[in-house]
Amino acid sequence: MDLASDLSSRMRAYNPETDPALITKAVDYARKMHDGQKRASGEDYYTHPVAVAGILADLKMDPTTIVTAILHDTLEDTKATTEDLTKLFGEEVATLVNGVSKLTKIESQTVEGKQAENFRKLVLAMSEDIRVLLVKLADRLHNMRTLGVMRPDKVRRIARETLDIYAPLAERIGVHALKEELEDLAFSALNPEARDSILNRLTFLRQEGTDVVTNIISELQGLMKEASIKAHVSGREKTRYSIWKKMQRKNISFEQLSDIMAFRIVVENIEECYHAMGLIHSRYPMVPGRFKDFISTPKPNGYRSIHTTVIGPQNHRIEVQIRTKNMHEEADLGVAAHWAYKQADVKAAINDAKKYRWLRELLDILEQDQRPEDFWENTKLELFQDQVFAFSPKGDLIELPNGATPIDFAYAIHSNVGNRCIGAKINGRIAPLNTKLQNGDQVEIITAKTQNPSPTWERFVVTGKARSHIRRFIRQQQKTEYTTLGRAMLQKIFKAEGYEFTEKAVAGVASQFRECEDVEDVFAGIGSGNLVARDVFRVIFPAHKSEGDKKEITPEDFAQNAKAQVNKISRDKLPIKGLIPGMAVHFARCCHPLPGDRIVGIVTTGKGVTVHTIDCETLEQFADTPERWLDVSWGEGKDTPEERVGRLVITIENQPGSLGTLSTVIGKSGGNITNLKITNRSVDFWDMFLDVSVTDTKHLNNIMAALRATPQIVSVERARGR
Repeated sequence: MDLASDLSSRMRAYNPETDPALITKAVDYARKMHDGQKRASGEDYYTHPVAVAGILADLKMDPTTIVTAILHDTLEDTKATTEDLTKLFGEEVATLVNGVSKLTKIESQTVEGKQAENFRKLVLAMSEDIRVLLVKLADRLHNMRTLGVMRPDKVRRIARETLDIYAPLAERIGVHALKEELEDLAFSALNPEARDSILNRLTFLRQEGTDVVTNIISELQGLMKEASIKAHVSGREKTRYSIWKKMQRKNISFEQLSDIMAFRIVVENIEECYHAMGLIHSRYPMVPGRFKDFISTPKPNGYRSIHTTVIGPQNHRIEVQIRTKNMHEEADLGVAAHWAYKQADVKAAINDAKKYRWLRELLDILEQDQRPEDFWENTKLELFQDQVFAFSPKGDLIELPNGATPIDFAYAIHSNVGNRCIGAKINGRIAPLNTKLQNGDQVEIITAKTQNPSPTWERFVVTGKARSHIRRFIRQQQKTEYTTLGRAMLQKIFKAEGYEFTEKAVAGVASQFRECEDVEDVFAGIGSGNLVARDVFRVIFPAHKSEGDKKEITPEDFAQNAKAQVNKISRDKLPIKGLIPGMAVHFARCCHPLPGDRIVGIVTTGKGVTVHTIDCETLEQFADTPERWLDVSWGEGKDTPEERVGRLVITIENQPGSLGTLSTVIGKSGGNITNLKITNRSVDFWDMFLDVSVTDTKHLNNIMAALRATPQIVSVERARGR
């Protein structure tokens, strides 16, 4: 039997209406177009797309998808055109093939850039019709099956890309059969020793525990029968890669794993799912924290099932999955089930697939102005993750990765909500924006029209969407600062040389500078140091000679001398992170924040930002104006040149020499008393405020420890809000 006949017979097994002539026509066209082309194995190239179509036939895909798979490389690798495909196979097939193809060769400086750019195109294509992704996944699976003939370095690169991108994509659309084989093949290529070790151990346990598995299935089947529930019970080993991931995540050995088998109970309807769950929980002790109801709250990819872990028959810890027959089919096929031969309304299936939130997230990341490598990184963040489910006040379910914060939640709702976020309530209580969300949390986002993303958010957000928006804002903000600085520097040179400054003069030479399209780009280039201001001046006035040519004004020189003291940009880091460069900063005298303290910024009209410690009592005055609060933290570079003041509340014995001892201890610890105020005198003790010049909280704590060890000192505490 030839390839076309074999493929047709496999399709007719699940779709009797399959037209063998269409399949033969597609295979013949692929053979003709790929004539003379060979795979690395030496086989005729056209056998590869036919094999890809066979993988999709196993998923019971519709004829349009099968034909697309057969033709998926014709546009990229042969002389075939979109018009040819439209004429021979129809517009729908041509559109899908065009979506799968890489379309054009991408010019890029890095391999990662090529991968990223191609993946951007894949995201755009599959956003129109997710069958593009199904064909691409099948294509990747067949390539993974035939990796053996390639160079080892290429094998590892393809396998890593498969684990990072394509296996998570398969999981996202719920096609677990593809996902598990992709992971296993990539695991075999990247870490064959670990895979073989797990395989040998599983084989041994399989031989030793045959009776155990059979007995557990029999007991669960009997439990269902007693309750008159018609159910099919089966046992399934967890995949080698999932076992490996769990060993790595929990840092445990194979022998310490207690649930490498999952038992599945498939029943007739939803009511019986919950009846079966009640029977199991009443018979066997449930393991706390291991119950998940994906029926009442399905996963975003449509997956539905009840998962529970119990101490089951013979005291074995087992995972049990309970679902209906329809749920079981959807769990295996995922979004592919929408295009099974019985699907009547293909347009409805396409629209339904477009509802996937994660796909919208990828599109949103794609729309951000960023390098291809950034998109690649953010995409992996979006896909390669464990999950946390949180709820909006209206009850909408938002799926996020582990470690997600209210900022991630805000961006998941809408990019504008994230950009304007100033605070959050978790389960009705105000919480810091860097709080890690837990499963089941209800999150309410507080917004303000005047708020913008804070650069400090990038340190704790975990979703690609949040990170891409924050980075975009930072880039825009930096460009604004660079533009202001660059314009002022160029204006100063014009004035010094006796010329009237006009933007028109700069616009006339903008195209002569690399990566400069307009006046703003020239100014930004000067401000960032990528362009030299006097070089720009010389291009505008090539015949001019002046003393200024002997010494160039750098961005740093200008920043030091400029009255506005605009951000220095390149050299020293700001002492406070999270502020817009150039913003005035004051340190609150009520709490005297020190480097090392957790801090918060309060916006004060006309004064800039006042920095307080997070536990300062003064902050209660701003509880009703959350829009004035900023998430800030100490910078990693050197602090401002002068030392900070730490305020202490001290009680000393009223004895001769006590004050001298106090001063000596502080001096030996590297501190310096800058102010002293006695607040209470008695016969035996004196209470006082003491301001000490120190470098940070560690320095102050060392001084306090030394004072507490001094006999004349009764008590030492740090002053808060005084």
